[in-house]
Amino acid sequence: MPQIKAAVCRAFGQPLQIETVTLAAPQMGEVEVTLRACAICHSDISYIDGGWGGTLPAVYGHEAAGHVSAVGEGVRGISIGDGVVVTLIRSCGTCPSCAGGKPVSCESDMASGPLTAADGGPLHQAMHTGGFAERVVVNQSQIVKLPEGIGMEAASLLACGVITGVGAVVNAAGLRAGQDVVVIGAGGVGLNAIQGARIAGARRIVAVDMSEEKLAIARDFGATDGVLATTEKPWRAAKQAMGRGADAVFVTVGATPAYEQAPQYLANGGKVIMVGMPHSGAMASYEPVMMAATGQGMVGSKMGDVVIARDIPWMVDLYAQGRLKLDELISGRWTLEQINDAIADTKTGSAKRNVIVFD
Repeated sequence: MPQIKAAVCRAFGQPLQIETVTLAAPQMGEVEVTLRACAICHSDISYIDGGWGGTLPAVYGHEAAGHVSAVGEGVRGISIGDGVVVTLIRSCGTCPSCAGGKPVSCESDMASGPLTAADGGPLHQAMHTGGFAERVVVNQSQIVKLPEGIGMEAASLLACGVITGVGAVVNAAGLRAGQDVVVIGAGGVGLNAIQGARIAGARRIVAVDMSEEKLAIARDFGATDGVLATTEKPWRAAKQAMGRGADAVFVTVGATPAYEQAPQYLANGGKVIMVGMPHSGAMASYEPVMMAATGQGMVGSKMGDVVIARDIPWMVDLYAQGRLKLDELISGRWTLEQINDAIADTKTGSAKRNVIVFD
């Protein structure tokens, strides 16, 4: 079995350790991918910091792309050398959720453990991926084959941040052309919700963020207006820009104050789309009588409700046409040995997406 380098989390809130670990060969229905790029998502950081609990020691990372280096029995349509996106969305294809078109909510237990620590002990493959490593072994349902010519760094962003943001707009919200949108948070996922709203034909797209710099970046991705979240009652400025309340408000940050304020931006009949994930145990409050009286609602959006075999090829095509920005999302490129610095930079909130690049 091959030995690979991986960034291992052995204690929550502590720096990751670069270790040599063992990766098992792909089994039935599994694919080994030699990674070229793995972006850092705030979900990885929440796990590393202990915000959601979990099993340790673990290898995190789930926003990856690379080339197939081995295939297990029963794998069809994938060959060694193919470029692929590697996602955390592992689906059986037959449970009620999968059969109903919701593979992101697969109900089957498809856990596997291809990793072993240097001391022979267990090593958790976090989020079914373990992408902070030179190679991964994943279920075939987690990958999508890429056309030739797309760079692996850009492709890695399609594994989570892009599909989560764009998918929240087109799938979870079902946004119609001409509707008005507010996006709270202009980070990596928020920028993708913004460009998703642009692609879907939104009339007004109002970005709300704590930073003027990030509001300027949001305009580059399609926001028509920007509102500082530090403004007193920022929903008033947003409604003034739109001339009304929003048809959809996308909360793309894991902050409970943002969730508590989100209904204030809505028009009658509007929806709050819940994308950002606060730490476990965090609570938000709202006034249900107002939402009931105005026909408003709250909708959870996990991974943009995507079907990766359908949605990733569509987004790749949009990228090839110049209609979906991917390269512009990359703030910095780091080696695996620099991962703790890359995480620290991501925590500052200034980065759109930092990417670990493998030689």
